[in-house]
Amino acid sequence: MESTTHKNIATFTHLSTLTQYFIPFGNYIFPIILWSTKKNDSEFVNHNGKQVLNFQLSLFLYSLVLIMIAIPAFLISLFNNVSLSALVTEHDFNISNFNFEDNIGMLTLGLTCLLIFGLLKVAEFFLIIYASIKTSNGDIYRYPITIPFIK
Repeated sequence: MESTTHKNIATFTHLSTLTQYFIPFGNYIFPIILWSTKKNDSEFVNHNGKQVLNFQLSLFLYSLVLIMIAIPAFLISLFNNVSLSALVTEHDFNISNFNFEDNIGMLTLGLTCLLIFGLLKVAEFFLIIYASIKTSNGDIYRYPITIPFIK
């Protein structure tokens, strides 16, 4: 049975990831601070701190992969019909000859990556709230789709 203090610290560790909407990298800084100060006092806090950080690092990795796919897909589809000599010699950038039929595959790939990224961000928000509720009740919670970086 965990004490109320340990439950509250574990819950705030989960909720502290929401600071990413106000402070850049707050979803890493504040959970690390909370977890590192109390990880030796309670196995419950230690487990939840690891879960929070593993989840945030996993989402960061997934986001990087999606961005590394989406940006080249959009750039390839944008510059597919533009000749190199037109880019070098003329000062105006003209994409009036853009053809959707030739670029539909790359555009679909890029838009799919953006859609998955958006769904990940929405799922992240609701999973953090759900994990906080479960943790405040004293339950052990494991985030889905998480790579265990910290064991």
